[in-house]
Amino acid sequence: MSTILEKIAAIEAEMARTQKNKATAGHLGLLKARLAKLRRELITPKGGGGGTGEGFDVAKTGDARVGFVGFPSVGKSTLLSNLAGVYSEVAAYEFTTLTTVPGCIKYKGAKIQLLDLPGIIEGAKD
Repeated sequence: MSTILEKIAAIEAEMARTQKNKATAGHLGLLKARLAKLRRELITPKGGGGGTGEGFDVAKTGDARVGFVGFPSVGKSTLLSNLAGVYSEVAAYEFTTLTTVPGCIKYKGAKIQLLDLPGIIEGAKD
């Protein structure tokens, strides 16, 4: 299977050798749409429907999963430590938690996995 870059190059080459007139306008439009889709996929790869890929680096255990999401230094690690009794490093500076820290509790017979996630900030994806 060819890579995204090869597909983009092939579409650009076909667009370059296609004459531009009324008869080919529809075909060129389809090529432009396919090119835009591939470029978008190159920037942000499409995620799967679960399965393998980017995600948590912790295996799922128990009946449910709860992730603590929030800004830095709001007490996510302290909450995990108090609820699950696991050690999650706490310090007086932001971004102490750099990776996902798992913990597990039992509630009414259900095993619930708690995940202490790194703090989120505006513009982190950029």
